[in-house]
Amino acid sequence: QVQLVESGGGLVQPGGSLRLSCAASGDTFLITGMGWFRQAPGKQRDLVASITRSGITQYGDSVKGRFTISRDNAKNTVYLQMNSLKPEDTFVYLCVADSASGPSTWGQGTQVTVSS
Repeated sequence: QVQLVESGGGLVQPGGSLRLSCAASGDTFLITGMGWFRQAPGKQRDLVASITRSGITQYGDSVKGRFTISRDNAKNTVYLQMNSLKPEDTFVYLCVADSASGPSTWGQGTQVTVSS
């Protein structure tokens, strides 16, 4: 099994920056892709960014050019650098790790609030 622990959320003013971290533990050798989704209460989860073990990235249209995902395979950690934050970026951000064997693992989520 894989466990994920997210950190780095909080309150930031519009135009500000935050960096989210997601550390994986357990059977990390099974992890293939990792990524971030975001979700509002009662809404579906939307892709923010994803990265494969080899470093291929994908971004949601609304964050392209502002957010950057990166991954440290040695630390089993994925990061999401969020710049030029807007109020509409206010969501719970969830980390996900895809597995070579079995279902994906989700983190507990971290709140990001962009407000003046």
